[in-house]
Amino acid sequence: MSRFSIVLSSTVMLAVSGCVSLPTGPSVMVLPGSGLSFDQFRNDDAVCQQYAYFQIGGTTAEKQAERSGVTSAAIGTALGAAAGAAIGGGEGAAIGAGTGLLGGSIVGAGTADSSMVGTQERYNVAYIQCMYSKGHKVPVSGQFSTETYRPAEPSSSPIPPPPPGSPPPAPKR
Repeated sequence: MSRFSIVLSSTVMLAVSGCVSLPTGPSVMVLPGSGLSFDQFRNDDAVCQQYAYFQIGGTTAEKQAERSGVTSAAIGTALGAAAGAAIGGGEGAAIGAGTGLLGGSIVGAGTADSSMVGTQERYNVAYIQCMYSKGHKVPVSGQFSTETYRPAEPSSSPIPPPPPGSPPPAPKR
């Protein structure tokens, strides 16, 4: 691989990994439960962050994104070099590697972002479950409605009665 390719690949990988950054903790707000002290909340917070960290495989969202982006860039480079060698010989391999690196890096940025978001969501879910189980106030989704519940009106056509006679026997196996 030429010096230019190494510099280009290093620059692209640094750019891809530098663009993605999330906190290494929860991205949801949890409040202390009623009757629980702030010290208890802080202790539970530390325990639940550790629990959530292990639930996602012991990695942070940022590390998962970086791993995904670098892997995609490396695969793109290898595929580009192989395609370039097959099409254009030795010169084609270098051009294909550069093109593959560029394409792989672009794809890697997208996969890094989706990996990061998915990992952070799984972390948040585990963290919320843990904090809720310890009695703290967690975010909930839903809507409040001012309408009152009214049961559905009975259908205008009643259900017909079953046919007369006994039912057929069960099939034999």
